Amino acid sequence: MDEKKIERINELYRKSKAEGLTDAEKKEQQLLRQEYIAAIRKNLRGQLNNISIQEADGSITDLGEKYGKKRGH
Repeated sequence: MDEKKIERINELYRKSKAEGLTDAEKKEQQLLRQEYIAAIRKNLRGQLNNISIQEADGSITDLGEKYGKKRGH
């Protein structure tokens, strides 16, 4: 998600608190928020898929292969 869309989310939020939003602006705000949340989830999933842990026996377990990528996320 680019900075212009994030700024637009903030702009709509400020306007909603100050004077309220039109129906079209409410719809735009909802769509932008959904896109933002999807981007956050995608980034978080990518980070979690790259985590490896060292087991007590010294072996390395790739958690992305064990849990995340296998599920198709």
